[in-house]
Amino acid sequence: MKVFIIGVSGAVGRLLARNLTERGEDVSGLVRRDEQRMALLTQGVDAHVGELADVTASSLASMLGGIDAVVYTAGSNGGAREVTAAIDGEGVVKALEAASLADVNRFALVSVLPEAGRGQNLSDDEEFYFAVKKLVDVTVSVSDLDWLILRPSMLVDRAGIGRISLGPAQPHDEIAREDVAATLAELLHEPRIRQQILELTQGSTPIINAVRANIR
Repeated sequence: MKVFIIGVSGAVGRLLARNLTERGEDVSGLVRRDEQRMALLTQGVDAHVGELADVTASSLASMLGGIDAVVYTAGSNGGAREVTAAIDGEGVVKALEAASLADVNRFALVSVLPEAGRGQNLSDDEEFYFAVKKLVDVTVSVSDLDWLILRPSMLVDRAGIGRISLGPAQPHDEIAREDVAATLAELLHEPRIRQQILELTQGSTPIINAVRANIR
């Protein structure tokens, strides 16, 4: 499998790239700086350098020759509105169009649980972030691609436990980024899971079993 990760230098993107390369998959992606590209090369990842906000759908499509799946893990984490609009909004739409132009049918998006941050006196910028995420989820879900939207609960930096809870609706809790990446890798290898929105949090079910339970 050849996988192109937008956000490959980010926390989840790097972990996903490592998981996939350890499986023997061919991983490439988009990074902002040449030093990021060089660091990823040492891990067996061939990245292109470019600003997501500046590349066009057609130029992004030119990077996707022979790719089997595009995974979008980039995100602004609820910062300034212009960044959220460019990365969480326009960037996803651009990537979706690029996948279509390049005849890449499989498209996976890492989104966010709608309940995340509720009751925490969110700022206007954070509310804007959740609104953009929702609109983009809708845009992806009405596309003709073989899409998948994964909504993890609060991401934490600790070792993964390899056990999750995965399904159409999950409570807002927390989950290790390692487990998110491992779940994504399993989902990419399960073609029968397609055109679904799945929510993800820590749980008691082994990842591979949780993925298989969502085959329909």
